[in-house]
Amino acid sequence: LTSGPAIAQRGRDAGEALGADPAAGVTGIVARVLPLLDGRSGTELVTTAGGGMLLADYLPTRIFELTVHTVDLAAALGVAGEPPSRPAALTLGLIADLAIADRRAATLLLATTGRRQLPAGFSVLSA
Repeated sequence: LTSGPAIAQRGRDAGEALGADPAAGVTGIVARVLPLLDGRSGTELVTTAGGGMLLADYLPTRIFELTVHTVDLAAALGVAGEPPSRPAALTLGLIADLAIADRRAATLLLATTGRRQLPAGFSVLSA
């Protein structure tokens, strides 16, 4: 469920669910979800498409997705889009963690410091 036509369809469905005014749709989601997080310890189990996760582990994955897809949308719309610093830092940290776990930190380090280009198709999301 993490790639291919199924994920693309989930994205289209999520976009349509936001309605005619996506900003208002997102605002409504925030208003509904934030109170659900009040008083949570992070040790609660969340059921996901990939199995169970602790809430404290799950929330950073949602921030990652929101940050990456917001940058995607800005690029697709041709507008400048620099994410806020806290979600950007969390997202870049997760990217670094994934590169390290897959033993591809050197490739990422060389590319992000201008020493080499990333190989075609490089992604920390798939080996």
